[in-house]
Amino acid sequence: MAYYVKSSIILFFASTLFLQGALGEIACENLPTNVCSFSIASSGKRCLLENSANDEGKTEYQCKTSEVVVGNMAEYIETDECVNACGVDRNSVGISSDALLEPQFTAKLCSPACYQNCPNVVDLYFNLAAGEGVYLPDLCNKQRSSPHRAMIELLSSGAAATDASAPIASENIVVGAPDISPASF
Repeated sequence: MAYYVKSSIILFFASTLFLQGALGEIACENLPTNVCSFSIASSGKRCLLENSANDEGKTEYQCKTSEVVVGNMAEYIETDECVNACGVDRNSVGISSDALLEPQFTAKLCSPACYQNCPNVVDLYFNLAAGEGVYLPDLCNKQRSSPHRAMIELLSSGAAATDASAPIASENIVVGAPDISPASF
């Protein structure tokens, strides 16, 4: 019996190494556009969907590497379950904190299905909220108890007054949300 367990473990590690070698590193530019958004390259940088006009004037989408480094994740492609649970859209170009002003979006982001199971999406919006001076765990607590009040407080933080089209700094930015596990509520 010990032989079978030992050989199973060896087989597992060998197949893991084979798959890692076969798949290679994740580079945003090599990802299909339908999984680009909410993915993280092997370098730890977030992938970003961008659009541009081709020679015929038609819009084309490309997956690009952003300069935003996620401190605690790499080589990660968000699951469809998390995309649906969190109410995010893989086809949106760019990411903005404006979504936090929409009560339906905030309700999905703060739902247990998203908040407790989708650390990549939560980390991203945690940092967007922090950029607006809002602490996401507090916003989620307020959203659960009084959604209307949560939106009023978010608006009063200045989030609505910021320029969503302002460029992101081109230097490497390491981001990482603190532990926002269910116990932190």
